[in-house]
Amino acid sequence: MKAHELYPAQGSKKNKKRVGRGISAGQGKTAGRGTKGQNARSGGGVRPYFEGGQLPLVRKLPFVRGYKFFNPYHVEFTPVNLGQLGVFFEAGSEVSPEALSKVGLIKHADDLIVVLGEGEIDRPLVVYAHRISKAARTKVEAAGGTVELLPWQRGGFRTR
Repeated sequence: MKAHELYPAQGSKKNKKRVGRGISAGQGKTAGRGTKGQNARSGGGVRPYFEGGQLPLVRKLPFVRGYKFFNPYHVEFTPVNLGQLGVFFEAGSEVSPEALSKVGLIKHADDLIVVLGEGEIDRPLVVYAHRISKAARTKVEAAGGTVELLPWQRGGFRTR
């Protein structure tokens, strides 16, 4: 194959429609712009905001400045329930963010974890989490396990 034999695939290239080039071209005379009026003129047309003089839609809506208020100190925790821990972990095992991501309960090992008390637990576990609810702590300790809180920092925002 040589350079002069190369060509684009069939149907991948389409010629631009040349309007206003005579009656036989199919888009002659007014060139698809209709007869007279603001939109028929060169440089004509209305700006997007304009609605013919009536109150525009954006003026009818309440003020919304910016997309959404962003709190730079908001911290997002990934919830894990006790019932899930009983399914994935054996008695005496350590439940840490790394172990949770390994079994697939959380997506990333560097997520901030909060353990919630939904479900029951019947085996002693060593739970490492950034936060834990009172009910979850009570259930873990009643089953003979322990809870250790991991350090975390408030402020700034996390990006992934």
